[in-house]
Amino acid sequence: MTTTSEPARPRTSAPATEHRTRFFDHRIPSVPAGRYVISNRQTLKDVDGADRTVDATPQPFDVIQPRFSFDPTGINAQFPVPDAVGTYSQTLAHINLDAPGLPWNRLLGPGQPGAVPWMALLLFREGELPEDEDAVGLVKAGTVRDLLNGAHGPGTPPALPPESLRPDEYDEQCATIFVRQEVFDAVKPLPAEMGYLAHLREGGRPDATRAGDDPAPGEDELNAVLVTNRFPAATGGRHVAHLVSLEGHDQYLTAPAPTEGLRLVSLTSWSFTTEPDSGIGFGDLAQHLATTDGTTARPADDLRLRVPVQAPASPTAPQAEGLNRMRSGAVALAQRLESGERTLAFYRGPLTAQPAQRLPAPAAGPEGRLDSAGETLVYLQQYGVFDTAYAAAFTTGRTLALADAEFRTALLEFRSAARAAARRLASHPDLASRAATALTARQLTEPLAYEAFDRLLTDDDSSRGGSARLTQALGQSGPQVRAGRRRTRVRARRSVGDARAVLGRPGVADLLTQAAGAEFEKVTGWLNALRRLEMLGLSHLVPDGRALPAESIRFAYLDPGWVRAAVDGALSVGVGHALDADLNALAAGGGPVPKCAVFVNSSLVPNWPNTIVTAYTGTDVVEPVRDVVYGTETRLLLYPTVIDRFELAEPPRGLCFGIGDVGTIELREITGDRIGHPMGEFPQPAGFARFLRPGEQDVLNIDGTGDPLLAALSQAHGVSRISSAQFALQMINAPQAQTFSRP
Repeated sequence: MTTTSEPARPRTSAPATEHRTRFFDHRIPSVPAGRYVISNRQTLKDVDGADRTVDATPQPFDVIQPRFSFDPTGINAQFPVPDAVGTYSQTLAHINLDAPGLPWNRLLGPGQPGAVPWMALLLFREGELPEDEDAVGLVKAGTVRDLLNGAHGPGTPPALPPESLRPDEYDEQCATIFVRQEVFDAVKPLPAEMGYLAHLREGGRPDATRAGDDPAPGEDELNAVLVTNRFPAATGGRHVAHLVSLEGHDQYLTAPAPTEGLRLVSLTSWSFTTEPDSGIGFGDLAQHLATTDGTTARPADDLRLRVPVQAPASPTAPQAEGLNRMRSGAVALAQRLESGERTLAFYRGPLTAQPAQRLPAPAAGPEGRLDSAGETLVYLQQYGVFDTAYAAAFTTGRTLALADAEFRTALLEFRSAARAAARRLASHPDLASRAATALTARQLTEPLAYEAFDRLLTDDDSSRGGSARLTQALGQSGPQVRAGRRRTRVRARRSVGDARAVLGRPGVADLLTQAAGAEFEKVTGWLNALRRLEMLGLSHLVPDGRALPAESIRFAYLDPGWVRAAVDGALSVGVGHALDADLNALAAGGGPVPKCAVFVNSSLVPNWPNTIVTAYTGTDVVEPVRDVVYGTETRLLLYPTVIDRFELAEPPRGLCFGIGDVGTIELREITGDRIGHPMGEFPQPAGFARFLRPGEQDVLNIDGTGDPLLAALSQAHGVSRISSAQFALQMINAPQAQTFSRP
């Protein structure tokens, strides 16, 4: 099956129902949290020009919002989830808060704009927090008074103006962490970056796809989202995320932290474990299946299920014959003839690299039935070798049937019931004449004498009263028996040939299968499983491992002739005479044979067991008739029709932020009616390391010196500066997908 491939990309296939998600920059309150005083002054003007000023009593009031702690039930979601274990080295942790205005409800510090949140999500690794070496989320608990007095432990506490604190706040409980100077300076976000690490998210109603479809969302439809600026370590290990307050520490965001470190208020925290990242993820593996070097698509011939061969420049006729058969998927195997001689023969299973030729009907009968393996042995007289594919198929089907006692029994009992029903039809012409109309399977299986007696009991002649025929029969039988009258007509015995002749009459085939009942269903079910290749091992399907090497995907056609030979082989068990062979035709119809197959032999199979596979014919999705895994790394999918396109997609994991396996993100439209539509991968060439701060701490350089990510994204979109909501849209870590197309 010829295919071309496209490089790995984030999956963009539209789901059946779209759920719109909108992003907003921020939610700045009219009055930030804090302590305020309302002053009122009146000026009274006298007629002679002397003014009098009257000052009213000042009216203090407080705008109260969480400051040192907040209700943990207000956390909507965290990613990675608490105590999760997985590969997260390309993911930026984030937290969703139910209160949409919480990150902006107070000012970070004097002179800071309202769009800069006062909190940030910081990520720490094992060994980085002195009071939590194992990164499990340990904190120091105490009152706000103890924090400001330095009683929580080492580290400079936040410098909060005393007049900004309400008296009752001093006795509030809070949790804190100690961060060393070098660690804080390595991971701290710049104030300008903090605005890009926080945004609002609205999950809209289904099928609301345009921003203008709905008015501005209500408070209960929004969540505040804060994203960390640091990737977990590729070497793995435990990590802890702290949502910290940076109020009172804003001066250290643009200048070095004090040498004694900082004491930060931790509003909430959670930990997770990331597994070592080999650098090979879903996107890398999927891309390797489709490309030779990450960008060059594999030739279509490399994606066929066959052993690769090197053809000579000018092959001879025998070489050309051998090459053609190997290109179709056959392999050369050693063969011993019945005479004892050793030679070579061609063999292949039911899967072919090219569409198989339609086989002529065998000479055994017009139904195309095969009666022996010898009928299917193809002899290439010109070259003196055999093609054993169909003979092996017949033998395989027969061997599988002989090995399955339940199927064997069902097959014999089906034939026995159908044979008895056919002979009854042949022996009773009156039944045969009704075969296409009122005859039922019961009349072919139950004793006819019982049926005749039932008719005597139920026949009703209204002119003479009920059961008139029974009364007449009983009244006449006595004198006839005493007179010695006996029936002299003898029914002629019917031959097998008569029974075979009955099979061709309309409606008889359905009656015979009904007469066989459950046994017939067992036989046809087993044969349909054989048509789906369910009984065949991997060695039958891929006789040479070189046709399916490690980390490969291969496409193939199914040969209906091979499957037919296997079915005929299974039905050849226990055939005693011609009538049995004819009855086999009743079971040989069965379900359809799949048309094509896809083999995926890759570590994708065990490591991403929930990988989404989607096949298409045109724009229609085609569901597989079989999906099975051989061993641990080989997955086979069979389809009822030849597919045009095949897609491997990474399992969905919810909305998260980060980069893809190949070191890129997917640019998305930020204006018009196609907001969020993919625009291609960024950056090109791939490599996100250029947007990390120096120091190998895996911290994003969003808006710092050097090569900041924000400037590069803005340039890619042709704008002076994208907004925080647009930045979040670009950083969505969409599942990767790989598409293979048939020209």
